[in-house]
Amino acid sequence: MFIPAILTTVLGVVVIYSSSPTLAIQQAVFALFGFGLFYFLRNLNYRYLTNLIKPAYFVTLALLVVVFLLGAETRGSLRWIPLGVFNLQPSEFAKPVLILALAYFWSKNYPSWTNIAKSLGIVSPVAVLIFKQPDLGTTITIIFIWIVMFLCSNVSWLKVMVIALIGGLVTPLGWFFLKSYQKERFMSFLSPTADPQGIGYNVIQSTIAVGSGEFSGRGLGHGTQSRLQFLPEFRTDFIFASIAEELGLLGTLIVLALYLVMFFFLFRIITHSGDKFGELIAVGVSAMLFIQIVINIGMNAGIMPITGITLPLLSYGGSSIITVLLSLGLASSVEKYGMKKKEIMNFSF
Repeated sequence: MFIPAILTTVLGVVVIYSSSPTLAIQQAVFALFGFGLFYFLRNLNYRYLTNLIKPAYFVTLALLVVVFLLGAETRGSLRWIPLGVFNLQPSEFAKPVLILALAYFWSKNYPSWTNIAKSLGIVSPVAVLIFKQPDLGTTITIIFIWIVMFLCSNVSWLKVMVIALIGGLVTPLGWFFLKSYQKERFMSFLSPTADPQGIGYNVIQSTIAVGSGEFSGRGLGHGTQSRLQFLPEFRTDFIFASIAEELGLLGTLIVLALYLVMFFFLFRIITHSGDKFGELIAVGVSAMLFIQIVINIGMNAGIMPITGITLPLLSYGGSSIITVLLSLGLASSVEKYGMKKKEIMNFSF
């Protein structure tokens, strides 16, 4: 897990450095702290964390409330708590906390209707607070984590179909709770050329950047879309488009290959875990990474609506990279302490 994680992180820092050495140094510092947490958690038996889950959950809720009281507003959103040297984004750290909470809950409880309602009670307060910031991307991530972990809780297909039917009926109502700019992003996805200088601008510039890289790219620091700032947020939400433009198809294939290696190890942990708690931790981490990668790359390529969501280990952002490395550390702890004995022997060299 460590090797693909560090290679992906280094690639992200290099791409960021080509446009801003200062931000790259900051990202490197955050990454070092994140890898410190990765190493610490890998060498800590994940079962010892069970007593910390409830306090961590309520601290997370408290921080999400504090965001509305002390948070710094950026482009109409309240997501960060300014702490002087850096800004803390509680919604990012809510992801691993919820993964632990749901993993522990489903490892101890059968998926009856009562327990399904309780699991929703765990996720809903966090999701609502994040949605109100507003942060649709993280809200979708949290809901997806709940769905995947619920499906892996030995639930019957009848319950799954009932929940799917209810979700299908309720989801369209979410349109009425979206902000106007969120609705505009969805409309721009359907028809970006209808307003190329307005709501369709980001989609058009992103697809231009992805396509112009061709096979080998324009070279680091030579991407016209990003360097001339036609491409918005090219270090965060649209870093994949920036990589595609400067490193071409070859660079994007390297990114996808690194992610696939991570998923290979996560899948191995899931299938060979010795207990349900460890298995569900790996499931939750996989779900978190999967939905963020799919949404981010999808919106960069113009095949999904634009949603503010980071690309794991590549996008600039301290809270984001630390959260991902922390989560991978949890999964690595399961690999070290929770695998079946015969599998541990098979993986030794």
